[in-house]
Amino acid sequence: MSVSKSSYYDWHKRPANVISLDTLKLYRRVRYLFKKSRGSLGNREMVKRLRKEGYQVGRYLVRKIMRRLRLKVTQRQAYKVTTKRKHSDAVADNLLNMNFNPTSANQVWAGDVTYLKTGEGWMYLAVVLDLYSRRIVGWHIDKRMTTDLISKALMKAYNLRQPPKGLVFHSDRGSQYTSKQFGKLLSSYGIRASMGDVGACWDNAVVERFFGSLKHDWIFKVNQPTRALMKLDVAAYMKYYNLEPLHSANGDLSPVEFEYSQLKVSNLG
Repeated sequence: MSVSKSSYYDWHKRPANVISLDTLKLYRRVRYLFKKSRGSLGNREMVKRLRKEGYQVGRYLVRKIMRRLRLKVTQRQAYKVTTKRKHSDAVADNLLNMNFNPTSANQVWAGDVTYLKTGEGWMYLAVVLDLYSRRIVGWHIDKRMTTDLISKALMKAYNLRQPPKGLVFHSDRGSQYTSKQFGKLLSSYGIRASMGDVGACWDNAVVERFFGSLKHDWIFKVNQPTRALMKLDVAAYMKYYNLEPLHSANGDLSPVEFEYSQLKVSNLG
């Protein structure tokens, strides 16, 4: 092992570090949370999760533990444009103007499409996100990127939430969102369309951030051999995302927790 006798005996005489039961439990919890997130929890988010569970920890200690356990988050890749505008279609005004913080649920939804690669070929995912809580309220995945894809995602969101008329739906100017078919669907629900510019990811930053988390914190961490398995994995992340990650915009609560907390406050009022 290329170790000298003196080094071996020096190590042998050195007293062993005794780890307390509480410290061992903390180590195991950190490892569990990191594994559950598929290696996406950095030390800042790890601190939030541990404090929420009652652990008295700071970033220095958590950094030290993660370094010792060799838990390292991989870096994300840059944003890429998915949808393209069809210039013959009508474009709605930008009603959002980068105001991503509505005052209540079902005021502003945002939608977009992204692509996911499997061993059998590409799949396309359309989502509908409520900007109030950052909750995914509707989604649909298919092997073709069509207007039906985004329409089904919106239908699921509408059936789940039953929003009042006047809700704003914000998207980019992709041909699916500017199509007459989708425009008629919005009108039938009493939903107002809002559109940012094509390729301007900051115009729909919250959804793009979600897609970044989905891909780099979840999908890319495991092999995706078939479309069927990809669909199951996306469904698993939707549940995880709505229930687990803590959002600073929500006061360090998950989307579902934030909605329930605000519902309790309104009922008390």
